[in-house]
Amino acid sequence: MTTQLSAATLAPPETPAVRTRKLTKRYGAHLAVDGVELTVRRGEVYGFLGPNGAGKTTTLRMVLGLVRPTAGSATVLGERAGTPAANRLIGALIEGPGFFPYLNGRDNLRTLARHRGLPDSHVEAALDKVDLRGRGKDRFTSYSLGMKQRLGVAAALLGDPELLILDEPTNGLDPAGVSDMRALIAELSAAGQTVLLSSHQLSEVQEICHRVGVISRGRLVTESTVGELRGSGRLLVRADPLDVALAVGMRVAGEDNVSIVDGALQLRVDPVRAAEINRALVTARVDVHEIRPSERSLEEVFFEMTAAPAAEEGTR
Repeated sequence: MTTQLSAATLAPPETPAVRTRKLTKRYGAHLAVDGVELTVRRGEVYGFLGPNGAGKTTTLRMVLGLVRPTAGSATVLGERAGTPAANRLIGALIEGPGFFPYLNGRDNLRTLARHRGLPDSHVEAALDKVDLRGRGKDRFTSYSLGMKQRLGVAAALLGDPELLILDEPTNGLDPAGVSDMRALIAELSAAGQTVLLSSHQLSEVQEICHRVGVISRGRLVTESTVGELRGSGRLLVRADPLDVALAVGMRVAGEDNVSIVDGALQLRVDPVRAAEINRALVTARVDVHEIRPSERSLEEVFFEMTAAPAAEEGTR
């Protein structure tokens, strides 16, 4: 469905674009969202990540006021989620676009714009941003999945909302379309709009998001910058002789926290301990050629954080 609402806000600049507090949703015995607390800062691109069924879409629907929480709360730029005051600040694409199939793309957007009292110039600007002006006269039923997705983003952009909530906006797009969507999101952020982005394209998130929140089995397991997630908790050390360096690393960091990967040591320690480890190696007469935080891909971090415990896997 698509939701398109917008207005100027009088919220102080330091007010988060989105804040949830112990946000919880239960469907009977099933706990879909379990006490989620996330903060989306104004002007950033925030990636909301999680496996299918983790609670991402349910959380977004509660922020939009489409689903009532069982417990907890959510605010949008200081306004209670789901209220007219909050919804006027948001443009959203959730769970795929829904339009009148017998209308063309332009007339679908005009219908939405007129309902909100917006001039046709907003429609043309939105079509331009998603590169659909040339296909605006074609019926919605003739659109490919990628074109339907772009029209949904265009609907979310009507009225220049302060906050965009996009659920899998690159779904169905070819590589060129994905690149264009990535550029559009970066452009919107640079212009001061906030984007809350749910995506399975981890390489895309790694490239354009300032911060990410990872949800797994209904719980927010982390909220951090992409750089911190990729580099946190590991050091790479290239040193000679390697066997002596390994012994020193195991003594300083613990046997279970050191491994050899591609001829270098990988230490699962806080990178702030680099100086300490370097001193220990030099004292042991080890030649240190390189020591630095070891960045993993966001995909590696994601799968590590969302992997089900072995005991849980065995019960499925």
